[in-house]
Amino acid sequence: MADEELQIEEGGKKSKLPLIIIIVVVLAAAGGAAWFFLFSGSDTPAAAQLEEGAQANQPVAEAPSSSSASVGTALYVAMPRPFVFNVPGNGRDRLVQIKVQLMVRGADNEETAKMHIPLIEGTLLQVFSASNADELVTEAGKVALRDQAVTEVQKVMQDMAGSQVVERVLFTGFVMQ
Repeated sequence: MADEELQIEEGGKKSKLPLIIIIVVVLAAAGGAAWFFLFSGSDTPAAAQLEEGAQANQPVAEAPSSSSASVGTALYVAMPRPFVFNVPGNGRDRLVQIKVQLMVRGADNEETAKMHIPLIEGTLLQVFSASNADELVTEAGKVALRDQAVTEVQKVMQDMAGSQVVERVLFTGFVMQ
């Protein structure tokens, strides 16, 4: 009877050995696969590969460049307060709150925009308050308002600072009641 118990214990030890071997093989395969995917790619960045592929197949379309606003990295200047204003609507007047950030290119334009924030705020408030609630309900109306805001801010900054400074006006919050 003692021999039978001894055999059962040995049988248990033998059944663990294949399980351990399988786990080691799976871990080794996973490590090899991870190494392959991490280190087998080419040394050129993905953007360069896309550009090379585009050059081989067809010419790459260049982005339209504006004046001095397209030089440098994109930086964002937040307006210190959200714009709150009333707009007339078909049935009733509406209260609108818009949070705005300005996209500028380069540190010089960022500093210029920060220096002229009161002028930019006044210009944006004029543009926003001249809108209509019925237009602002639609996405096309919001896009038109944003485009008009960019145009007016660039015009004012061209007169004041000698360059357009602001490339885009971005709505980071838009609430209409």
